[in-house]
Amino acid sequence: MALRTASRSATVILHCNFEEIQALKAGGRSFLEGGAEGLVPALASAQTRARIEAFLPRLVGDLDVESLAEARALRVAMETIVQHLRAEMEAFVVDTHAADEAAVAAYFDFAHALSVSHRLDELVAEMEALVELLTGEPADDEAALSFRFPV
Repeated sequence: MALRTASRSATVILHCNFEEIQALKAGGRSFLEGGAEGLVPALASAQTRARIEAFLPRLVGDLDVESLAEARALRVAMETIVQHLRAEMEAFVVDTHAADEAAVAAYFDFAHALSVSHRLDELVAEMEALVELLTGEPADDEAALSFRFPV
């Protein structure tokens, strides 16, 4: 877990490379626009859609995360995008061929997003452990909002 300090508060950094950023952007936009034929993003809650809409403008490089609550919200958006990219990949494979250019591109978008999602899961687990260690209490919703990581 990398920490960046600014004005006496620390932020946790989730590192992302260019390909991962592009895959997440494409997956998020596709989800919001209705995506691949047969996929139904309307089933997602309005809150999840709002989280994805808020997440997309942040995809310009590494992500600064200021609280556990923010990390958890990012995780919901990320998991939704990964699920959507998986469904798109599967649809391309079934509709065309596993070696079709679109299917291969969809696989790489899914794989890049899955990698970031895995790192975010690890980051959330580390943040939860740190909150529990320093407060002696579980990392509940209240602690996730109020706990500030030490500088």
